[in-house]
Amino acid sequence: MASHSDTLVVFFGATAGANGGKLGSDERELILLVWQIVDLREKQVGKLQRRLVKPDTLELTDQCKEETGLTVDEICKADSLDAALQQFQQSVSAEVKALGRSSYTLCVDGPLIIRQVLHPEASKKNLVLPECFYTFVDLKKEFHKCCPNAGPVKDLTLPSMLEYVCVPGVVDQVGLQEVKNMVLLLLHLLAEPYNHKFTYFETVKYKFESGACSKTEAVDSETVIRARGLPWQSSDQDIARFFKGLNIAKGGVALCLNAQGRRNGEALVRFINLEHRDMALDRHKHHMGSRYIEVYKATGEEFLKIAGGTSNEVAQFLSKENQVIIRMRGLPFTATAQDVLGFLGPDSPVTDGTEGLLFVKFPDGRPTGDAFVLFACEEYAQNALKKHKQILGKRYIELFRSTAAEVQQVLNRFMSTPLISTLPTPPMVPVPVLAAPPFLPTASTRDCVRLRGLPYTAAIEDILDFMGEHTVDIKPHGVHMVLNQQGRPSGDAFIQMKSADRAFMVAQKCHKKMMKDRYVEVFQCSTEEMSFVLMGGTLNRSGLSPPPCKLPCLSPPAYAAFPTPAAVLSTEAALYQPPPAGHSQNPPATHAQPCSHPGILPTAGPCATLHEHELHGLLPKPSRLSLHGQLLCSSSWLGGCSGGSTSHSLIAPARSSGQDARAALQCRRQGHPQLLPGISGGVSGGRTLPMTTTVCFS
Repeated sequence: MASHSDTLVVFFGATAGANGGKLGSDERELILLVWQIVDLREKQVGKLQRRLVKPDTLELTDQCKEETGLTVDEICKADSLDAALQQFQQSVSAEVKALGRSSYTLCVDGPLIIRQVLHPEASKKNLVLPECFYTFVDLKKEFHKCCPNAGPVKDLTLPSMLEYVCVPGVVDQVGLQEVKNMVLLLLHLLAEPYNHKFTYFETVKYKFESGACSKTEAVDSETVIRARGLPWQSSDQDIARFFKGLNIAKGGVALCLNAQGRRNGEALVRFINLEHRDMALDRHKHHMGSRYIEVYKATGEEFLKIAGGTSNEVAQFLSKENQVIIRMRGLPFTATAQDVLGFLGPDSPVTDGTEGLLFVKFPDGRPTGDAFVLFACEEYAQNALKKHKQILGKRYIELFRSTAAEVQQVLNRFMSTPLISTLPTPPMVPVPVLAAPPFLPTASTRDCVRLRGLPYTAAIEDILDFMGEHTVDIKPHGVHMVLNQQGRPSGDAFIQMKSADRAFMVAQKCHKKMMKDRYVEVFQCSTEEMSFVLMGGTLNRSGLSPPPCKLPCLSPPAYAAFPTPAAVLSTEAALYQPPPAGHSQNPPATHAQPCSHPGILPTAGPCATLHEHELHGLLPKPSRLSLHGQLLCSSSWLGGCSGGSTSHSLIAPARSSGQDARAALQCRRQGHPQLLPGISGGVSGGRTLPMTTTVCFS
């Protein structure tokens, strides 16, 4: 910053730990302050002042004792930092006034004492530093302007600078020696041949400025760091306070979120230049409260990935500067802007009323239950945070501090997430795939629950009411209702929770809880077990029981002219070897034929279609099982496996080479010995098994 001052105060400080180039890197407290005034007009100096400071931790490192010559007994008798700074301000102000000068600026040998020691320590002790500590002259940078051939600024030391200009230094005790030599160098720069004018001042930002960041903005990778180990409730202001003394770029704090949209304890921070980034790296393993924070280098691409946005709506929302942002989570999907304003109340007025609200929505316009709110001051935001976990409608609402980068990140995530994952294009020739259906990834983590015994009239809203406070822990697209062959509820549902712990809590608290006039059984399971149950197994509180027949039949023969999607088979099925020549080529008996269409899952008994539901909302019914909007079904011989009476179902494609699908169905209805061309009945013990066939036209 370009300015002018007629008085400089040469300032020096030492800590109870590392000093010199490592000053402030170990979080040690100040124990010594030394200063002296220099009148730039008259080129005269004032009285040399020295003050000891009593730290909260009365401990000196061996290095400190050796360099400073101080003892614990000496600093025990000193004043606190707050008192020492007041003495400094009173002494300097009186002396400057006696000289007839109107202002003064600090002059230091490098920025560390101001940026890495005074500001961080004052912030931790909740001290308000005098205004003079927010502006200073860096003697090294001023010397480099006069003597650019002396070497890079970062390599300059006080002895090397004095040696370069041939000024002999003085020897004295620590603190006094440094200040005296700085004064000698300063006076030399004021004289011929340099006649230097001290017009450029370094500044320390008073507070962090929030703001939006565009994805098209250029971000220098040499200015970005990654902070790890942050408390989950920390805000951008808390992170800025951790880096107090260093200048963070506007909107330069981006909190990282996990896959569930929750903070993961990491943040990317963008500083104004390389020098400040390097000083931030020296705060590696410094403490935020009782937690130490790890600090590493990061890239501009990483920062833009988290903080960058392109939405005009978000840019307009964040265009209001100096606003405190609060995130609300768990809102009822029917909540309006007026409902939110009423919930917050008159003691926490929202900036510009409804204009200060931003609801997060899916691409199709459905609300996600999240919203961001702007407040004009800290007081209003604090009043709003007092309503954390209070009830709106039938749901408790979470409120916590947020950032502009988090607004961008949340909006980017929801606006770019499709309602249903894109399914892969089926190959021309089907090949068995050893995987679960695309929308039910196989996993051993027991983060799901099964609801059994639901009333047949139960809807999604009834299930959510049944879950109560646990609805906030349901994954997006995590409610699955099982429908029977007629498209009616089967009384079962599966719910994917955000973690195994949440699933366990639901199973414990909701088991045999009443829904309408029926009690509902709730079992914890994994997605793998979910698929296993849908293939005919059973799940209860005692564990998982396998299906009646362990070996599923292979996919029916396919024709290249009529490609079918790949069948989803278990490992056992994939290992099945065809019988030798002369033996029956019919597939073995089984409880269920894996569906060749990824939108259907089979169950023991009537064929079941698994429809996905978004949390609190029903997705459009899949239209892929239709011929002119209809699903055609045909029933065949009913019976069971040998040795059992369980009915079985088969879901298979109704495609035949050179034959219209309608003709194939008509052929089947007239009692053709084959179920359909390309689909054979099962064989067990030398007899043909009766089956139920669902014919799907697409």
